[in-house]
Amino acid sequence: MFNKLKADIDWILLFSVLPIVAAGLITMNSFTGDNYFFEKQIIWLAVSLIAFFVLSFIDFRFLRKTQVLIPLFLFFVTILLGLFITGSVFKGAQSWFNLGLFSVQPADLVKLVLILLLAKYFSKRHIEIANVRHILVSGFYAFVFFILVLLQPDFGSAIIIFFIWLGMVLVSGISKKHLIAVFLIGAVAFAGLWFYVFQDYQKDRIMTFIHPMADIQGTGYNAYQSTIAVGSGQLMGKGVGFGTQSRLQFLPEYETDFIFAAFAEEWGFVGVMLLFVFFAILIWRILANAMKGSTNFEVLYGLGLAILIISHFTIHVGMNIGLLPVTGITIPFMSYGGSHLLTEFAALGILMGMRKYKRVVHRSDMDNEFLGLE
Repeated sequence: MFNKLKADIDWILLFSVLPIVAAGLITMNSFTGDNYFFEKQIIWLAVSLIAFFVLSFIDFRFLRKTQVLIPLFLFFVTILLGLFITGSVFKGAQSWFNLGLFSVQPADLVKLVLILLLAKYFSKRHIEIANVRHILVSGFYAFVFFILVLLQPDFGSAIIIFFIWLGMVLVSGISKKHLIAVFLIGAVAFAGLWFYVFQDYQKDRIMTFIHPMADIQGTGYNAYQSTIAVGSGQLMGKGVGFGTQSRLQFLPEYETDFIFAAFAEEWGFVGVMLLFVFFAILIWRILANAMKGSTNFEVLYGLGLAILIISHFTIHVGMNIGLLPVTGITIPFMSYGGSHLLTEFAALGILMGMRKYKRVVHRSDMDNEFLGLE
């Protein structure tokens, strides 16, 4: 059993994740008073690790079947629709199911389901990707999730869903002219969302991106305080528990949306660089495992997972340093929250399960198959 576990798990990947988790926990626990977030996150971490190891023993070749993934897609569409009836409202968004002892945010799992669905769709149509029909069909799956999440409204998760679709379309081999068409469609869609869908506070967040310091007492307050926190960390940081922006409550949501800023204030530039190194190792190991996938489905799943984590990481850090609008996007494995932590570890567990039946072939042979030459 031990030898099998040792062989099936990418331990470099796992040990790159644990310091990121630890950084989040230390940041949550570095403030005096109630350690509610820290204590609950410890419980979620234990559950997530169990899920990771259990999933790593499963053979996921059954997910290649359309008769498995389409019902899964329809199930989560139903779940998202159910939020509008029985979901709990938190910070203006009806995004949660309150189950008593804990709450669940379906949007996190929806991202994982979309990756699986697109990996299945593109794995059988790679050589035909030049046909715009496949872009539209794949876009339909993403659009259904995108709209249902956006209407909650959860602008941050909707943006991630869009980037998952766009990223997986790109790695699937889209032509340049279709790429331009995608961006033109996106521009038209954004214009429609701006005039007919976005609420005033969402428009304010976007305008804050253009003029971040125009209203530092209003819509730009969070971004302004976040940049102060990051900058005040300087080279070595203020030390654990001495982050004044967070301790004095100038920095809101330090355990979720702005945990990177809280961490940077306490650990400084050196700590931030170490954090970036661990994320880089994580992405490297995801891609390395993806490239050894048994079929195009496993390869595309791994690429989709990398796109998910990179999107979350980039947008979260960007909004914490004032380069991107505040959209409420968490940083993977670090921000407080059970739903996203469990989903992230489950996604890695699925990757480890796929690792069980990875192939070891000459790189050129794999490239030929991926390009449809065999």
